[in-house]
Amino acid sequence: MEPLQTLGIALGLATLAGLNLYLTVFVTGLAIQQQWIDVSTSHPDLVILGHPAIVAIAGTLYVIEFFADKVPWVDSLWDVVHTIIRPVGGALLAIRVLGKPDPVFDVIVGLLGGSVTMLVHTVKSGTRLVVNHSPEPFSNIAVSLTEDVAVLGGLALIKTDPTLAFVVFGIVLLLMVYFGPKIYRAARVQIWLLWKKIGSPASDKPIMQLGTNLPPDLHILFHNHNLLGETIVWAAHCVCRSAKGIPANVFGYLIATAEEPGKIWFVSRGRFRKLAVCLDLAHYKISQEPKFLSEYLIFYNLEKKTKLLFVFDRTQSSVAGAVTASLRERLASVEPASAPELVA
Repeated sequence: MEPLQTLGIALGLATLAGLNLYLTVFVTGLAIQQQWIDVSTSHPDLVILGHPAIVAIAGTLYVIEFFADKVPWVDSLWDVVHTIIRPVGGALLAIRVLGKPDPVFDVIVGLLGGSVTMLVHTVKSGTRLVVNHSPEPFSNIAVSLTEDVAVLGGLALIKTDPTLAFVVFGIVLLLMVYFGPKIYRAARVQIWLLWKKIGSPASDKPIMQLGTNLPPDLHILFHNHNLLGETIVWAAHCVCRSAKGIPANVFGYLIATAEEPGKIWFVSRGRFRKLAVCLDLAHYKISQEPKFLSEYLIFYNLEKKTKLLFVFDRTQSSVAGAVTASLRERLASVEPASAPELVA
């Protein structure tokens, strides 16, 4: 089982480095320096981590990260700076654990270890971007402390049972691969909203008429699903945050048609497939809520306690207002149906 234990240590250190490289190096180096663990025979290349200079530098950098990691948006800037540092550190730790002198083997281990660290770092950074959307700092502090506890717990598991650590960290990585696309989409939306916020001011000037243009591929998609040949009244670019039958955080267009005032379409081009969904809004109320980075367009059903949420960037606040006004006018003229439905 010794090879599996060695892989468990290498995988564990590379994974934890993606969460907090400095804490991982500091605690590991301190444990080696104080002889809480003995790696002189099993993994002699790790002994260097116990050097006083490495322990002191890692500890100092961890103290800086401890505070920077708990301030909204400062933590995301810190993650950007460490996009290269963490994977390189994770790769070096994995190489040190395996301790093979073959340069080819070192390169392979470095690439694999760096990839694991990069995956964890990406998920961590994406999660922080999503958390930063909340105005209060307590969620950032809670997430940061959770990550620190996870690093300490992971190091304790590596010391106690490296084989079990290999299984646990393997499962964690599989979960990250599964949830990674969802976190990536959420982070992508946050970056887009932030870029729009910085790039240009919000426009509060009322819009006399919403546009009807769609990208050619989405226009064809809508035409193929629009079997009754309904006429587009307006189309507005936004992000679907929450709606049944539509993945969360997908960019697309809300479309209203002249023939169906009680319904609205959402069309989108996904990474693997395009999407066209028709939403029946007869039993929904509409509200518009301004946020720091965005404008929320919320459809809520008091009877079933369901909610549809679409997001406009802050530069399109007037567009969101025009869409809200139009939908309220359209729904006011429609007799509510017996039940809401979703038709794809």
